[in-house]
Amino acid sequence: MRIAPVLLIVWLVIGAIAGGQRHYYSSSDPNCSRAGTITVTILAGPLNYVGVNPKVACKAPQPSK
Repeated sequence: MRIAPVLLIVWLVIGAIAGGQRHYYSSSDPNCSRAGTITVTILAGPLNYVGVNPKVACKAPQPSK
């Protein structure tokens, strides 16, 4: 069972590298969509290199009528 934590860390590191290659960390405009996209890109890990390109769109709350 020692291999599982190592595999998880490698998975997340590969996802973080993919986010860097897509220049997700270079913007100084933090918002919900950017943070969500970075998070799901890291969680997708190596799947980023087989065509997965996760994106998150956050919507601002609409005022009640």
